[in-house]
Amino acid sequence: MTAPHRPEVICLGETMAQLTPADGAGLEHSREIRLAVAGAESTVAQYLADLGHRTAWVSRVGDDPFGRRITATVAARGVRVDGVAVDPLAPTGVYFKDPGPDGTTRVHYYRRGSAASRMTSSDADRIDLDGVRLLHLTGITPALSAGCADLVHTLAERAPDHGTLLSFDLNYRPALWSSREEAADALLTLARRADIVLVGRDEGEALWGTATAEELHARLAPRGTLVVKDGAVGATEFTDGTTEFVAAPAVDVVEAVGAGDAFAAGYLGALLAGDAPRDRLALGHRLAGRTLRSIEDYVPAEGV
Repeated sequence: MTAPHRPEVICLGETMAQLTPADGAGLEHSREIRLAVAGAESTVAQYLADLGHRTAWVSRVGDDPFGRRITATVAARGVRVDGVAVDPLAPTGVYFKDPGPDGTTRVHYYRRGSAASRMTSSDADRIDLDGVRLLHLTGITPALSAGCADLVHTLAERAPDHGTLLSFDLNYRPALWSSREEAADALLTLARRADIVLVGRDEGEALWGTATAEELHARLAPRGTLVVKDGAVGATEFTDGTTEFVAAPAVDVVEAVGAGDAFAAGYLGALLAGDAPRDRLALGHRLAGRTLRSIEDYVPAEGV
């Protein structure tokens, strides 16, 4: 990544082709499917670009129409994609959203053996962290393969040497792990290496049995800042011995998938801008609200 304008933020992780019933019906009955682009880390990158930050997304995609569409779409939204490698031997991942009559949405992934899952620690060598203020990773990537886990740990080791803050969003996906215990141990290790940790209160309860934000903070014992997201209730930041809570504004929810990544982008964008904790949490809520009002994971400002 040697373009003349270095990014201040790098987000690394898999992005997939997303297929969603366009009429709101479930997959069994829908007659029309909408094709979009979705991935936790590229969603964060796109929202950060909206906020005016120089952002890059790093990953691998297949040499196929989905991979080309994903890369072009993310680039068109102001994110650098020269760190995206094309793998001619593996496909781009795909997933389907399946809205239910009760307002919930199930997600069906077809990502095993995908191009992104074939990333290894060697991919770290094509990532230049000089001048990068923030590296954003999630708990999805280390769950994809042993090679991806090695890559995440390698980058976590290198970030401090470059003065780069490490942001880590747990994004616990039970289906990607062999067991809850494996996920709990792996994600705890990574969280304790990060400067900024974002985690859902429900994730903490599922992984470690912590019922409150305070219990989760005590369990993780982070070395930096912890942000606990509690859905429609609000979010709490723990940093430097202080605690800040901001309630979530009321939103008419269309679909919740992707809202956590939008929140992360808003919070991180405000952090990079030097905003106070209350303002960081508030911007996280505002961006999450964009996604909650849509079936898309990423919603540009003009789309609200």
